Amino acid sequence: MLSRLVDKRYPIGSSGYSGVLVSFVLVSLFALVACNTSRSSSTAGTSSNQIIGAGSTFIYPVMTRWINAFQTTHPGVQINYQSIGSGGGIQQLKKGLVDFGASDAALDDQQLKEMPPLVQIPESAGPVCITYNLPQLKSPLKLSANTLAGIYLGTINNWRDAAIKKDNPSVTLPNDAIVVAHRSDGSGTTNIFTNYLAKVSPEWAKKVGNGIAVKWPAGIGGKGSEGVTAVVKETPGGIGYVELTYANENNLPVAAIRNQSGHWIEPSAAATTATINAFADQLAKDVREPIIDPPASAKDAYPIAGLTFLLVPKQEKDPNRTNTLRQFIEYIVTQGQDTAETLFYAKLPASLQQQDQALLSQLGTEGQHVHAQLKPATGVTR
Repeated sequence: MLSRLVDKRYPIGSSGYSGVLVSFVLVSLFALVACNTSRSSSTAGTSSNQIIGAGSTFIYPVMTRWINAFQTTHPGVQINYQSIGSGGGIQQLKKGLVDFGASDAALDDQQLKEMPPLVQIPESAGPVCITYNLPQLKSPLKLSANTLAGIYLGTINNWRDAAIKKDNPSVTLPNDAIVVAHRSDGSGTTNIFTNYLAKVSPEWAKKVGNGIAVKWPAGIGGKGSEGVTAVVKETPGGIGYVELTYANENNLPVAAIRNQSGHWIEPSAAATTATINAFADQLAKDVREPIIDPPASAKDAYPIAGLTFLLVPKQEKDPNRTNTLRQFIEYIVTQGQDTAETLFYAKLPASLQQQDQALLSQLGTEGQHVHAQLKPATGVTR
């Protein structure tokens, strides 16, 4: 339309046409530069009292409560958290677009080399539950490790498969196809779940592996925990993995998983606390230690659980914003833990809260990457 209007006023080759064209191009270039400048300058909060975070959908329900509570007691502070998945949060932090990221998968030493100097602060723990759409079942579905791995490998594809019937001997199961739902985005929840499958199933470990994103052998992808929940809720015969809060809010049942002691354990905050306690010695050395499939001595532990980490740059451009963020995180890992329990997350034990305080002291300092590994005697990061 613009070219037709210009052509009518200034024939091609005239100086008037050239002037208008040059002016149009310059205006476009200035607009483009301004747009890019705006994007690059908005790398995080625009003032000391504005904090932007992004990442894990696992913690979104409790993060919302934490933000509301903190803002109520700190008038003028604005915290915006984007629930885009752990992978997205890591990338946003890497690009400097947020003040903190949240991930259900801690960064290892190699990944830390690609990031700005940061601290990894465990702030919550919770179960990854297996939810399903089988309204005819009157009691919780039971799934052993091998059966669950077979379902996600696609080798068990009917609800009357012999393996499922063996786990549920007194239950009448439907003669229906199993519709597997999984995350389509980079996800720390996926990391926890696939770490579990890789540990309990050699076939899964060989064919699929583990991580925040994998090549799924079967199933339908959903974006975020919200997406997986929607697939299961809307699909008869569906099965998926989500956080307990999402299942409860959508009135979806959750399966009992057999742990190493042979007990069938349903996901709960208490069962996750038992899982954390089973790894107390390992966590004292490195809080990045996965807390999946605990030993048989942990009879009441739920086997598919994980810690979520806040990833926070050590050096913020605005020291006042660093101080605001430090106060918010300190609230999360202390008073906020009571709120976490009300939403089915496990309360961090006192030892982990103390480690978090030591990590928080690293904010606002320059130096090497801070891994989430602490020397118990000193609380100094490596």
